[in-house]
Amino acid sequence: MSGTTMTLNLSPVEMQALEQLCLEHQMSKIAVIRQALRMYQYLHKRAMEGETITLSGDAQRAIDFIGPGFGQDLRNPTN
Repeated sequence: MSGTTMTLNLSPVEMQALEQLCLEHQMSKIAVIRQALRMYQYLHKRAMEGETITLSGDAQRAIDFIGPGFGQDLRNPTN
């Protein structure tokens, strides 16, 4: 598979999380990052199509988990 090369700088906490996921799922770092990107893209697309994604806990925990602006087209300021 050919593609574009990218350098990714992670904080120590992010790197620890990535390494833990690699161990738990017996995957390479690249495989975990690619899977995470596919999952984020899939969930974002469904949210943009009007589907509801429910996470247990309060709204701040959901923002901390997913990030602000999830399910919104942030390129369009009227959205």
